[in-house]
Amino acid sequence: MLAPLAERLRPHNLDEYIGQKHLVGQGGVIRRMIEGGNISSFILWGPPGVGKTTLARIIANVTESPFYTLSAVTAGVKDVREVIERCKADASGMFTNGRPILFIDEIHRFSKSQQDSLLGAVENGTVTLIGATTENPSFEVIRPLLSRAQVYVLKSLEEEDLKTLLDRAITTDEILQKIGVDIEETTALFRYSGGDARKLLNILDLMEQSTPHGQRIVINDKNVTELLQQNPLAYDKEGEMHYDIISAFIKSVRGSDPDAAIYWLARMIEGGEDPVFIARRLAILAGEDIGLANPNALLLANATFDIIHKIGMPEGRIPLAECTIYLATSPKSNSAYLSIDKALAEVHQSGNLPVPLHIRNAPTALMKKLGYGENYKYAHDYPEHFVQQQFLPDNLVGHRFWNPASNPSEDRMADLQRHRWGK
Repeated sequence: MLAPLAERLRPHNLDEYIGQKHLVGQGGVIRRMIEGGNISSFILWGPPGVGKTTLARIIANVTESPFYTLSAVTAGVKDVREVIERCKADASGMFTNGRPILFIDEIHRFSKSQQDSLLGAVENGTVTLIGATTENPSFEVIRPLLSRAQVYVLKSLEEEDLKTLLDRAITTDEILQKIGVDIEETTALFRYSGGDARKLLNILDLMEQSTPHGQRIVINDKNVTELLQQNPLAYDKEGEMHYDIISAFIKSVRGSDPDAAIYWLARMIEGGEDPVFIARRLAILAGEDIGLANPNALLLANATFDIIHKIGMPEGRIPLAECTIYLATSPKSNSAYLSIDKALAEVHQSGNLPVPLHIRNAPTALMKKLGYGENYKYAHDYPEHFVQQQFLPDNLVGHRFWNPASNPSEDRMADLQRHRWGK
C-alpha cells in the first residue's frame, strides 16, 4: 500500500528539515546539541504539523541512538516501564553509540503517574526524553519532569517554508512527478494549510487522488477551495478542530452570541476534543475578552478548568456549557490585555530603567544610608489609604498603560482613579 505523501517526504537529516530555524538553523540550540553529540532531555511544544516527531527521528538517526516511541494516547505505566527496561539494556550494551532516546508523542495526555514513572530514568541518564505536545507544558507536565527537560517552542511554518515544501514535493516525489503538477495560484493552498506541513501535503494527496487518470494536477485557488468544501474533514480532522472550530468558538464568545458558542462547543465535544483544552481556552477568554468588565468571569473559568480535571467527561460538558454561556453573555473588555502588551512594548524599548529610590527595598543599613526607601509614604497612614507619590521610573512619569474601557465596572474604576490622581 502506498504511504501518504507526508510520510514519503519525511526528512532524514537537518538539511532536509524545513522551518524552525531558531532551533535548527546555524547556531540554533538543537543543531548545536546534535553537532556536539550531547543530547539532553527536552519537550517540543508547537501546533500540529510543524515537525516535532520528524525532529526527534532526525536526532536519533544522526546520533545513531536507539530510538523508542510511545503514544500517550495508547501507552500505560506498564508500557513505559517496559520501554525503560529495554533502554537500560541498550545503555549497557557494547555496541550502542548513544544514550537511548524515548520519544513520547502527545506527552500532555500522560497522567501524573505515567509521568512519575519517567522521572528516575530521565534523572539517572538511562534515557534521553524527547516529548512532543500541542498544549502548554506548564499546565500539563508535572513540575519535576519540567525541571529535568528544557522546553523548546516550535512555530507554525511561514509562507516561505510552505513554498519550499511544495517545491520539494512536486520535484522529488515520484508519484507527483509522474502525474505532473501545474501551479497557477497558491493563496488558498497556503491559507488552508495554516502553517501545517502535514496538512499541506495531505491536501496535495487529496488533489492527486481526485485528479482523473491521465490528467495533470492543477493547483489554483478555485480547485483547492472546491475540493476542500467537498471533503471538509478528509485532509486533517484534528487540524480543523484545533484551528477552524476553536476559532469559531472563541469569536462567538467574544462576539456575545451564546447560541453560536454553545453550538461550536458541542461540535468540539462531539468531535472528541480534549475538554482540558476547551477549559483552558475559556480561561484565556475570561482574561483577554471579558477582563475587568466582569472580573468574576475569570473566577468561574478557573473553577471550570479545575472541575474538568476532577470529573472529566461526559459530566464535564455541563460546567463547560455553563462557563461558555456566562462568558458569552458577560460585558466585554480587553483593557487589561492591551495594557500589558503596551507595557511590555515599553519595557522592550526602554530596557531596565532604575526603580525610584523611595520605593526600593532597604533590608540593610548600607542600603538605607544610600537612600533606599527614604521618603516612601505608607499609603495606609493617609486618608482613604491613598497618597500621591511617584511609582514609575523617572523617564516614564505620566505614561498611561491602562486605558479603561467603557462599561459599568471600569467606569467606577476610572472615576476612583480620577479622584485619586486627578486624571
